[in-house]
Amino acid sequence: VQLQASGGGLVQPGGSLRLSCVASGFILDYYNIGWFRQAPGKKREGVSCTSRYDGSTFYADPVKGRFTVSRNIAKSTVYLQMNNVKPEDTAVYYCAADNNDNDCPSESWYGAYFGFWGQGTLVTVSS
Repeated sequence: VQLQASGGGLVQPGGSLRLSCVASGFILDYYNIGWFRQAPGKKREGVSCTSRYDGSTFYADPVKGRFTVSRNIAKSTVYLQMNNVKPEDTAVYYCAADNNDNDCPSESWYGAYFGFWGQGTLVTVSS
């Protein structure tokens, strides 16, 4: 199981950015897929959790209404569309996969201990 996140960069407040997560070695929709982030000096936190069962996505309150997850199963890719970004969105963003039986949002999502992780991609929101 491998995950590769990309698409981070510098964006101005109010702007948009799209992160990509390419999965390999497993079937994407057999796993819960999570986006997480870790800001400097803070704990890693869940951003979104996409269900392996019905493809629905749960969003953390700070990003609800601004971030949207989509999947391209044929390309084994999950996207995180970030709109109206704020300085507090600055963090390293990770995608992760988990194949336990629990649906999103799972205990492993809340605790940020999904089974498989990609490397992070840095998002900096600054003017």
